[in-house]
Amino acid sequence: MAAEHTEMSSKFYPLPCMFTIASLFCGFYSILAAIKGDFVIAAVAILVAAVFDGIDGRVARFTGTTSTFGMELDSLCDLVSFGVAPALLAYFWTLQPYGRYGWLAAFLYVATTALRLARFNSQHSSATHHFVGLPCPAAAGMISAVVLFAGYLGLDGSYTHMSLLFLVYVLAYLMVSTHPFYSFKKPPRLTRTKTFQLLVASVLIFVLIAAEPQIMMFVVFLLYIASGPFFALVKKIRPAASQAGEKRKNAI
Repeated sequence: MAAEHTEMSSKFYPLPCMFTIASLFCGFYSILAAIKGDFVIAAVAILVAAVFDGIDGRVARFTGTTSTFGMELDSLCDLVSFGVAPALLAYFWTLQPYGRYGWLAAFLYVATTALRLARFNSQHSSATHHFVGLPCPAAAGMISAVVLFAGYLGLDGSYTHMSLLFLVYVLAYLMVSTHPFYSFKKPPRLTRTKTFQLLVASVLIFVLIAAEPQIMMFVVFLLYIASGPFFALVKKIRPAASQAGEKRKNAI
């Protein structure tokens, strides 16, 4: 059994790893662009990295080429593409004027990304409906979406606002929180009617994103990030409401 596990861990499948390395390339390119001050290009590179990151796992599962090597490589590349790259983008774009608080926020973002990935790797790896904590690609996507949205508003170059410093701290917290976030890995069981409705809704969302990508990406990422605390709050309210209802019944 141990020999079989060792053999499985050492297997190398080039096809999914090519997509993982492509994600790493985009993250590295984003770092270079952020250092040069090309913040829009850096933001787009992170979003492209997220696309490659979503493809590699699906390719591995579809072709039956999943391996421990691929999972470890994916985590190492994620730390660069969705940890270091968005942290440097945020730092050079908006955090630098805050001095110590700015670079500490950027470091905290990188550290919580590493902790998020380590916790994910140590948990059960089977596909579930929810992640525990905000996925680091979504957090990086939010930073990229804010940069693109600011460019859409005509705020070219670096931009400083206290809310952006607060956003980086919030994203860092959400990544290591226990709030549930929908994973999209395991598709829900739907009837034929609901499947058609979902298809129509997907086409509508695609059209809206294509029409105004900067606005829609900002809205989509913002709603997804807010969904975790919202569902966690609902989960706490429901038991309290049920207990209050039982007390009323007992009182009657």
